[in-house]
Amino acid sequence: MEMSMAQTKDQIEDQNKATVQAGFDAWKNGTGSPYDSLAQDATWEIVGNSAASRVYTSKADFINTVIRPFNARMSTRLIPTIRSVYADGDTVIVFFDAEGTARDGKPYRNTYTWYLQLRGKQIVKASAFYDSVAFNDFWERVTPQP
Repeated sequence: MEMSMAQTKDQIEDQNKATVQAGFDAWKNGTGSPYDSLAQDATWEIVGNSAASRVYTSKADFINTVIRPFNARMSTRLIPTIRSVYADGDTVIVFFDAEGTARDGKPYRNTYTWYLQLRGKQIVKASAFYDSVAFNDFWERVTPQP
């Protein structure tokens, strides 16, 4: 973990938690998202065996391949509810639920854990875990709106 001599580990953790919390608050309020803090060259790994599981090698790759097609399958936006947030050095762990309504009228609900590594106020690496069965059902069942 790299940190300047001017900042303590606690200060870095507090700053990182505040950055992530602000992204989740914006997502919940419909004014932005945690993805706003993604570095252009960030890597985002969706762990497991879902239809979207792989390592995305840039912000554009992840947003264009997962987030835009996901949102195009929704009739109401996905809204997160954080259960807990933890920080350890440059990493913030967020445990949360999210739910919204898919274009077919059925609810989409899932529980996520994201491990977010930050540098400055940008997310440079992420590993995401969620219920692949619920995600795959939604991904295959609902056609994205053009």
